Amino acid sequence: MQPSPARRELKSWCILALSSLGLAGIFAFLLAFSRVPNVQDIFPWPLQFFQKGLVIHVVFSFVVWFLSLLGGLLTIATYRISNSNPRGRLLGTLSLWLAYVAFVLLFIPGLMDRGEPSLNNYVPVIIDPLYYTGLCLFASSLALQCIRLLINTPAHQGPFDPVTKGIAVAGILYLAALLCFGISLELRWGSALDAGFNEDVFWAGGHVLQFLNTLLMVIAWYIVGGTAISRPLIDPRIFLAIVGLFIIAAVALVSLSLLFDPTSFDGRQAYTWAQYGMAPPTLAFVGAAAVNLYLHRQQSGAFDWRDPALLSLFLSVAVFGIGGVLGLFVDGADTRTPAHYHGVIGGVNIAFIGLFFCFLFPVLNAPIRSIRSVRILLWSYALGQTLHSLGLFLAGGYGAPRKTAGDAQGMEALGAEIGLYMMGVGALVAVIGGIMFIWIAGRIAFAIKTTS
Repeated sequence: MQPSPARRELKSWCILALSSLGLAGIFAFLLAFSRVPNVQDIFPWPLQFFQKGLVIHVVFSFVVWFLSLLGGLLTIATYRISNSNPRGRLLGTLSLWLAYVAFVLLFIPGLMDRGEPSLNNYVPVIIDPLYYTGLCLFASSLALQCIRLLINTPAHQGPFDPVTKGIAVAGILYLAALLCFGISLELRWGSALDAGFNEDVFWAGGHVLQFLNTLLMVIAWYIVGGTAISRPLIDPRIFLAIVGLFIIAAVALVSLSLLFDPTSFDGRQAYTWAQYGMAPPTLAFVGAAAVNLYLHRQQSGAFDWRDPALLSLFLSVAVFGIGGVLGLFVDGADTRTPAHYHGVIGGVNIAFIGLFFCFLFPVLNAPIRSIRSVRILLWSYALGQTLHSLGLFLAGGYGAPRKTAGDAQGMEALGAEIGLYMMGVGALVAVIGGIMFIWIAGRIAFAIKTTS
């Protein structure tokens, strides 16, 4: 990626992604700390701190971070298929401006003495005009990126390789999510702005974003795995078949919003059951990769566990798998639910950390000074996130409620307290790994020169 406009765009998306993860990490630690028993007696938290802080943490770690990475991948794919001369170059500039303005608008309401937190699923919000404006601007920003890639696809002059095709399908999934959001919003338009309104509006599209995040993780696995073994992690034809399943998913998920009222009980149940559709392509990829890695090991000898690409691949699969298993026991009422999604999201994050160091920075010709530090942060984040999830799961088994902190949890059982302390320690270890990632990656990103 040599042209200056391409380098500037990709660098800007990388910085936005790292900034969002840094902000989410700060609130992750504060939220976990606020849940540790008796801490509220030492540190008096601001009014509604836990609820507003949870909104900020989830949105920046689960929405802005993931979608900023999508923005960077869409930039790479667009310049690649257009042979570095894309149509609609101004769309890329406008997209970045919208994203950065949205970043500020999504953060400011959490510090203002107004707006009510809505802890709905997938895209929690602070009920405030500034916050909703930020969501709309950020959604529009990524939509422009997707549209620019699609208008450059039909007459592409550059290579349309499997990775680029996967990124294009990710863009289609994103547009499908926006369509589902729009259908739900139209059905609830004019209703009172409350938690129920937000739950209905973001339910269907939120499930589509789950499929998008899973596809981005699979793409990351394909890239870092290929880097680790110096050949495709799985047969490119199998990879494209798996990507094709996500196209089918996009059509099916939008169809659910057309066949059912997505804000009704039946519609919500339909999307709840649809989430199991993420398992077949993910398991197919892991199965094919396991076979290929076994054959590679037979031919080449032991794996080099010092390689960040290989390490990020295995740790990502392991943490994601733990989160997936924990998900079999959730009921939505206690902390076993966040135990599940912290494990799953942790696995996705590890894949994305590997993507930064093994793909995005190499594309930008940005050298990594300390491979050892990268290995340490990967282990720290993976082990911390695992302990965090298992602690939440243990506490949830004793009835620890979701989305509450301190004495409000009403927990007296020893097992619950042990679980909550595990959660706190795990969060601290994971945050250390996260801080290392942001510090190391941030220094590399800001040092990147974008002139030819």
